[in-house]
Amino acid sequence: MSSGVEIGRITTDIPARLDRLPWSRWHWLVVIGLGTVWILDGLEVTIVGSMSDALADPKTGLGLSSFDIGFAGAIYVAGACVGALFFGHLTDRFGRKKLFLITLGVYTCATVLTAFSMNPTWYFVARFFTGAGIGGEYAAINSAIDELIPAKFRGRVDVSINGSFWVGAAGGALLTIPLLDPTLINPEWGWRLAFGLGAILAVGILLVRRNVPESPRWLFIHGRETEGERIVEDIERTVTEETGKNLPTVSDTITIRQRKTIGFVLIAKTVFTLYPRRTVLCFSLFIGQAFLYNAFFFTYGDTLTTFMGVGQVGWYIAVFAVSNFLGAIILGPLFDTLGRVKMLTGTYVISGVILGIMGLTLGSYTAVTLTLMGCIVFFFASAGASAAYLTASEVFPMETRALCIAFFYAIGTAAGGIAGPLLFGKLIEDATTGGLDITAIAIGYYIGAALMIAGGIVAAFLGVKAEGESLENIAKPLTAEDAEAEGPGRERDRQTV
Repeated sequence: MSSGVEIGRITTDIPARLDRLPWSRWHWLVVIGLGTVWILDGLEVTIVGSMSDALADPKTGLGLSSFDIGFAGAIYVAGACVGALFFGHLTDRFGRKKLFLITLGVYTCATVLTAFSMNPTWYFVARFFTGAGIGGEYAAINSAIDELIPAKFRGRVDVSINGSFWVGAAGGALLTIPLLDPTLINPEWGWRLAFGLGAILAVGILLVRRNVPESPRWLFIHGRETEGERIVEDIERTVTEETGKNLPTVSDTITIRQRKTIGFVLIAKTVFTLYPRRTVLCFSLFIGQAFLYNAFFFTYGDTLTTFMGVGQVGWYIAVFAVSNFLGAIILGPLFDTLGRVKMLTGTYVISGVILGIMGLTLGSYTAVTLTLMGCIVFFFASAGASAAYLTASEVFPMETRALCIAFFYAIGTAAGGIAGPLLFGKLIEDATTGGLDITAIAIGYYIGAALMIAGGIVAAFLGVKAEGESLENIAKPLTAEDAEAEGPGRERDRQTV
């Protein structure tokens, strides 16, 4: 390996020891400390989507125009993309724990500043850094979780954690009902309190997160095997005490040529040259789910208000969010039992087909039936979208894991987070000015359906059978002693599709 200077060579059984652990309270600590951050993202997105009128009022809000509100949304998305790439690279370079503490700190400070916004410019800057913190979280957290959770539980845990976004979305939708009620809370303070609640929740998560250790997998590759060994011994002792079970011995080992740093050029080469099939797979999955979610969900309240005459959309959004979370929780275990390829294909294709049917029958729905159909579509789409993050996290070598998550997240978020809402917003605006009904936005449904079905088809042919496999078997580390001889990317692509 030409990147970095070799500082040692070790043979370790740490991955096998982590993967053979039974589920315990310690693993719940990891889930709560790291996974609950998605609740913050759901809370942020939903609150902002419901705060448009409050922020537009020049007396109690910031006097934002419709363009300003849209621009603030774009700024948040841009911040998330930049934050994911910036912090993703730092996560691979400096470790999981440092960055999952830093990114949560960035989010907390930025959302507090949002609550104290005094003018539009302040608000825009605060939204950018809030997005940057959340984007960085996606890279740091998914990589840490996958490296600490045993292989046989990794699929269901990752899907469920990413699906917890919708717990925040449901909570945000319900919170806005009293916070925006002028008979209960002064309108000048309601929207500020909403952002402040996110910061309070973040501080609570930070207190739990301090007890989550650094990834032993990251440590032994970067020349800190003694520290990694100590952490694994502590985990084994804790799990044994909590479960009362003796842990079986392991024989699987991996030999690593340790490096302090892994060059960015090598990381890029890994993604595009060694693993081209997996790169196409992740592109397809992320762009499909990002367009679907950003196009449908972020304009859903506007659709209900414009075409259905709904005044308070919070209840509808809350029901919609619950169905998304249930999809991730109920279908998540099947990614470990039926397998990644079957479930990715099924969830993407089924949700795409139903969405296409919705487009064809759009003129026949009421607010209730439209929400019901949306619940069915996103029950399946939620599990598939969450599994897109799981896929990007586990199918590339450990040295590139956080940056790969960040890269595909940024691409998908940029494509879906900008193109989707702009298209739906334009369709709704044209329908309103032209005196048309809801069927005028059907084309947006068709595009979302086509992208999801395409993603499912790509998964059927290029998906990786990663269920129950050690991360090192799915994608051999770049620093593994025999990595170059075996040609891990091309060989593993052929073995697991």
